[in-house]
Amino acid sequence: MDLENVLTDRLAPAFATVAGVPVDPVVRRSQRADFQSDAALALARRLGRPPRDIAAEVLEQAELADVCSRAEVSGPGFLNLTVADQALAGLVAALAVDRRLGVPVAVEPETVVVDYSAPNVAKEMHVGHLRSTVIGDAAARLLEWLGHRVLRANHLGDWGTPFGMLIEHLADLGEAEAAQELSMGDLDTFYKAARAKFDADEAFAERSRLRVVALQGGDPVTLRLWRLLVEQSERYFMTVYDLLDVTLSERDFHGESSYNGLLGPVVEELDRLRLLRESDGAACVFPPGSVGRDGEPLPLIVRKSDGGYGYAATDLAAIRRRTGALGATRLLYVVGLPQRRHFEMVYAVAAQAGWLAPPARAEHVGFGSILGSDGRMLRSRAGGSVKLVGLLEEAITRATALARERNPELGEAEAAEVGRAVGIGAIKYADLSNDRNRDYVLDWERMLSLDGNTAPYLQYAYSRIGSIFRRAGVAARPDAAVSLAEPAERALAFELVGFGRVVGEVADNLEFHNLAGYLYRLAAAFSTFYERCPVLRADEPVRESRLVLCDLTARVLRQGLHLLGIRTPERM
Repeated sequence: MDLENVLTDRLAPAFATVAGVPVDPVVRRSQRADFQSDAALALARRLGRPPRDIAAEVLEQAELADVCSRAEVSGPGFLNLTVADQALAGLVAALAVDRRLGVPVAVEPETVVVDYSAPNVAKEMHVGHLRSTVIGDAAARLLEWLGHRVLRANHLGDWGTPFGMLIEHLADLGEAEAAQELSMGDLDTFYKAARAKFDADEAFAERSRLRVVALQGGDPVTLRLWRLLVEQSERYFMTVYDLLDVTLSERDFHGESSYNGLLGPVVEELDRLRLLRESDGAACVFPPGSVGRDGEPLPLIVRKSDGGYGYAATDLAAIRRRTGALGATRLLYVVGLPQRRHFEMVYAVAAQAGWLAPPARAEHVGFGSILGSDGRMLRSRAGGSVKLVGLLEEAITRATALARERNPELGEAEAAEVGRAVGIGAIKYADLSNDRNRDYVLDWERMLSLDGNTAPYLQYAYSRIGSIFRRAGVAARPDAAVSLAEPAERALAFELVGFGRVVGEVADNLEFHNLAGYLYRLAAAFSTFYERCPVLRADEPVRESRLVLCDLTARVLRQGLHLLGIRTPERM
């Protein structure tokens, strides 16, 4: 149903006939017409002919009469294409009765693992976890809606040397007191107390080191205390995920500890494949092309000189399991940009070992940082990391206050519900509407504004459409005839028929700011349409047609925002 695809399908055979080889018509939106193709200019040198002559011949060959009201050659050889109102209206009418809004289910569904969020046990989630959680959840939602089998993987940091310190502190407190302290969600206090004892008390530090040995050796008492830490932390994580309204659940927790039994076989197989080399006592693999700043080959340390395993071994074990036992063909790692080199090396080694062979591929879905108004990393007033729960609660409080101010008639419960939808939506949209590869500034005033490219602006556009139908006391007839007599109707129609194309592109590149930008353009086009084209006061059949446009806009806004993990309140 996408117009660019329709025009491409019509022009491609004509270009192939003229050029004698397949040619991409390169159709794109234009300010001089609805669409434009500049493929004739690129062909001119190859064919040794003037581009205007090539473009004119293509027009003679192309079957465009039922799609375009005007097709002409302009400038040095551009093809300018104006879509016929009837053709555009037909596409809109088809979308109106399509529950998937022009977005097809994947022809060849894949098993996709989305690795995201990844907090550490016994530590509170801070603002640094926001981007991974929000971007990863949007990826999982989108790919799942397209029909892929999506496996969410929340790679918890639940193993390693610090747990000796934490378990020993828990044992000193006693299980009952520790459980009560942990259940209050103040994990940072627990962690800092353990760290302070470790740094100040050599006897405690020695006991902590022995706890690590006991933990790795499977000591039942130590394991029970460790599980208490993990369970209490997971309960806390779930309260954050519920507040943030993401789709992660308890079954998605996959701690580093779950790969312990797979680390030895990973090293053995790498050794059997003759990929391992010793470097300063450590077992390493030197991926091709990986060099340090000094130009020397850069090793990926699989097993440390003391016999322990690091992140690389765990990540390799995860890839081996995900592409092997789980049959995944697309692995997404939603982790900050500073980890790019690490993942490039891990992927290279996994490919060398045959664990990441086509069609399986792994992608680092990197992202930048969240900055404060001073342009620096966002920090609390005390200079520490901003707790994620505090950030979310502040967003809800601010949004609830604004909801009451704008709508005094809202009851307390409804205002709270709107405040949560708008506040959490504002946080998510501020993240997803920015290029994930760049840093962005957290600006409360802009995020919660009803003007501009913000979640509240889109949510308000959706609720305003709902108010049209509530006032009319009717529902739209999806099968009603659609007419596009006014420029604002036509502009809105063009945005509506572009939804499928945008979703398809974002599914490939996971650049969610493109989906956010599309939804903003759609809402802006609707605002112009609403101002210039009376809906309820229009005579039939124009009234019915405009109700179809309103309803379809609301459905696309709701679905698009849902893919971003943002709710659409009926009233604002």
